[in-house]
Amino acid sequence: MVLAGCTQGSTPRATSTARNLTGTMGAALYDIEVPAGWNGTLFVYSHGYVAPGSQNSVQAAPDDFAREWLLGHHFAAAASSYSSTGWALEDAFKDQIALLDYFDAHVGKPKRVIAWGVSLGGIITAGLVQLHPDRFAAAMPLCGVLSGGVATWNSELDSAYAFKTLLAPSSALQLTHITDPDANRRLAAQLFNAAAATPQGRARLALAGALIDLPGWFDPRQAEPAATDYAAQAAAQEQWESKVDFAFAFAYRQELEKRAGGSPSWNVGVDYSALLAASLDRDEVRSLYARAGLDLARDLRTLNAGADIRPDAGAAAYLARNISFDGDLPVPVLSVHTTGDGLVIPPNESSYASAVANAGSLGMLRQLFVHRAGHCAFSPGEIIAALEVLLKRLDTGSWDDAALQPEALNASASAQGAAANNVFGLALQPSYVSYKPAPYPRPFYAGSAIPAGT
Repeated sequence: MVLAGCTQGSTPRATSTARNLTGTMGAALYDIEVPAGWNGTLFVYSHGYVAPGSQNSVQAAPDDFAREWLLGHHFAAAASSYSSTGWALEDAFKDQIALLDYFDAHVGKPKRVIAWGVSLGGIITAGLVQLHPDRFAAAMPLCGVLSGGVATWNSELDSAYAFKTLLAPSSALQLTHITDPDANRRLAAQLFNAAAATPQGRARLALAGALIDLPGWFDPRQAEPAATDYAAQAAAQEQWESKVDFAFAFAYRQELEKRAGGSPSWNVGVDYSALLAASLDRDEVRSLYARAGLDLARDLRTLNAGADIRPDAGAAAYLARNISFDGDLPVPVLSVHTTGDGLVIPPNESSYASAVANAGSLGMLRQLFVHRAGHCAFSPGEIIAALEVLLKRLDTGSWDDAALQPEALNASASAQGAAANNVFGLALQPSYVSYKPAPYPRPFYAGSAIPAGT
């Protein structure tokens, strides 16, 4: 059935039995679960990126364990599928607010609403509290794209540009204004395979990864490579590039460009020597270049000389609206990230923290890190441990610094039991750790200047 949103709410309704409301609002599916004895708090979940054209389903929590934990503790849970796939932020912001309006009208106005979500859902979560501060009491972005849309796609362009310029300058590979995403992605894969077969190619692949601080750790089943094990780090980065990131750089960008009305990204004026110098991977790149007999300084000059890609101004403005962050936090925000995330790199957290610091809102923000490879590779127990900290912040009005320490978080996660401490089917120990990510390579904040367009 199709249901219209409504802004008129009532007080939360006491329920003696659980309720599950499902249906559609426009093109978006929704799922609302209200437990018996609902305590008046609602969690609104935003899911991650769905590849263009893929099935767009709805789920009210990141996993079944977290969902059952919420309901078992008398929290309500709700989610929308969004009206579209791909870089669906504009739709998601509208659909999640329509979901809240529907909840107010058909269940009751919550005492408080907590936004949370993973990956693309993390940037949606942070965007919701920035755009609609009156509707939310707190937010918890998990593995979130917290650098914002412009910075994210600019960094993706940097790596793709280095890849083409240094490894396939005469190829038909398209960096922007992609016409056939499937063919472009296949070509990128062919070029990657050729590059990965030689020491020179592998060194240049490492440079392309270093420009966006790609972590040298891919498999959560394996220990993180040693700091000077450059071959292992490069091999892990190659997996991130070929198995994950290239899909966005060389295929999914086309969906974004169609949505935005052009290419929103640029590298005009970028100093790639400076990007490498600031990268955590710089020593790895220098070592691999030396072993391959390549001139790193010459390659960097080549990159700087060709850095003339300009945005389509309207598309860049669209992406800035959907969304870049001003850092003015109206509510408490607790973010969580793995240290070995090669899709949404940990420096996303640095970018968000910088915006928050510039706005004078650092007291509202806490950031947690799990020492593990993988994108959104959290166990249910680790997620619940963070949730409990955020709920305590709401209940008491202040952060519990002791509960935010890795030892306390890991103990809290362990207390959820063995079933809650697995990741992708792997039994793993809780792994919260003290960690400070590097600065984001290409930061962009709300109100920053956009270069003149093409």
